Amino acid sequence: MHFDQKENRPVESEAARDGSIPQIARSLPDDTWHAALGRLYDVALDPLHYETLIDVWEDAVGPMRKRADAFNTTLLNDPEIAEHFRRAGEVLDRVMPENIEEEITRILRPFGRVPAFAIDGRMRIRAVNTVARVQLGAVDGGILTDLPILGTEIASIRNAVAGLAAEQDHTAAIMRVRTGEDGRFLILRLQRFLMADQSPIVVVAANDLKFPAQGQAVLRDAFALTQAEAEVLHALVDCGSLTEIATKRGRSLDTIRSQIKTIMSKTETRSQVELVRLALSVVEISQVSPPDAATESKGRSVKKLTSFASKTLTTPEGRRIDYFVLGDPMGRPILYSHMALAMPRWPASAEAFARRRGLRIIVPIYPGYGHTTPAPRKSDYDAVLLSDARRVLLAENVTRCPYVGVAGGAYFAFRFAHENPELISGILCGGGMLPDLDHTTYDGMGKWHRFIVGGAKYTPHLLSFMVKTGFALTRRIGKIGFLNAIYSGSEADKETYSDPDVLEALLIGSEVGLSEGISAHDSYVRSMIGGMLRDWSALIAPVTARIPVIFFNGLQDPQVPPAAIEQMLRNHPQIDFRVYPDAGQLILFRHWQDALEVLNDLTRA
Repeated sequence: MHFDQKENRPVESEAARDGSIPQIARSLPDDTWHAALGRLYDVALDPLHYETLIDVWEDAVGPMRKRADAFNTTLLNDPEIAEHFRRAGEVLDRVMPENIEEEITRILRPFGRVPAFAIDGRMRIRAVNTVARVQLGAVDGGILTDLPILGTEIASIRNAVAGLAAEQDHTAAIMRVRTGEDGRFLILRLQRFLMADQSPIVVVAANDLKFPAQGQAVLRDAFALTQAEAEVLHALVDCGSLTEIATKRGRSLDTIRSQIKTIMSKTETRSQVELVRLALSVVEISQVSPPDAATESKGRSVKKLTSFASKTLTTPEGRRIDYFVLGDPMGRPILYSHMALAMPRWPASAEAFARRRGLRIIVPIYPGYGHTTPAPRKSDYDAVLLSDARRVLLAENVTRCPYVGVAGGAYFAFRFAHENPELISGILCGGGMLPDLDHTTYDGMGKWHRFIVGGAKYTPHLLSFMVKTGFALTRRIGKIGFLNAIYSGSEADKETYSDPDVLEALLIGSEVGLSEGISAHDSYVRSMIGGMLRDWSALIAPVTARIPVIFFNGLQDPQVPPAAIEQMLRNHPQIDFRVYPDAGQLILFRHWQDALEVLNDLTRA
């Protein structure tokens, strides 16, 4: 939009006049709005573009947010914009339905011991298992040339994948390829699967041809080989050429060929590739042994989370409520609200500490998370969530306990304490956020948190698409990849979940929000657009006058920046703020011992 210099009135561009730019967005430069709109559909087609949408969306909405009233403005509340988001949501549902991603994940699951990834007909890597991510550097949404395989070999893999995708009679193939880093060889096993929609997907599993020390003896005993034959087979598995084998062993090429012919006869194989595959399979089977504690904990924390089933209640209305009890099942009670990101488990060391201290951490699972029945569509989600928490406390015979909230969930803690004064003895909030914060709080947030939390605050009618696409992205890049993205600006948080105990708690706990058959994106949205980001400051004074309230805040929190912490300190001297320079949003998981010491005192209040 620009101004007519004679009449000093706005002149619409052709795009604005023909309706392609929504009316309320015409105050933005045309190229800014078109960029935002274009990214909207890009991310619907492929959630891997999510971060580019975040960047351009901030360019469009950031200036508007600075001029908006903190509590009484909904930005971009225009039916044309809502229609674009609705259409983009439909595109997302068609292009990447969640059940297809879950189906691919199930197909990959049996390949847990070896690097494996799934490729679609467009040669895009759709899913990657953990071993492939670590050993091959493969990533969801990547391409074949990203892999550490010699460039001249990539065309062969493409041809094999394309052939399997189109072939009806053959469903599997075996290839030997050379890596581009050290020139070693890999055996690739390719297998075609048909998805529920009849589209083909090809799983590529790689056998790393490093032979274990005991491999020769295993093969010698299994096939009655001589020691020399076992050594030749070992060399062949290591992918030396026959000439290289002959040179290293000081034998003629004809002697090596004769030995291999004898080995193939003893093993009843018909080709060198089949022989190598059999040898690898036999050696791999020989290494399988029943798991013990040492094996289970290898590469992980020695202390692991105790596995247990959730408890279940059924309300008179027929709703199911699940909840966990951590620590000492008979100990002094603590009510813990797991926040919208779904962190209902604590690190194993923290849960063990709570058990030793006689603390019982009760964790109601939010409506619509895990197997807890969603809140009825037209109900007040916040009221249902808090009603569920009260029912759980009554089922556990709790008469008084402290409430632990996380981030914006401080609202739930204050509201519950206000409505149930007889039940709550104190409040502890990790990364707590209070309502009387202006737009500068959002300006200082990390961009991922600003996109979602700011979206819930200023464009709640558009939040559903933002969140659903974020959940779809998490399925694509994995939960660790998503953690790396949203906490990219917080070294403290990244350091916190680099602790195996913490990472285990995050990954296991998040199953109630996103796992096979579960996606709590709708309930996440409902929890964010209720009272959490509205003006609930009237609850603060009566609650803090009656019970102690303690906030743990980290100076590296991507949702509550240092300026917001300073503002809360000035405005609420009655709250006990404990500020940690070395912590971020995951402060309760970093300083859980301090938190449990505080809660231990509050359980006695």
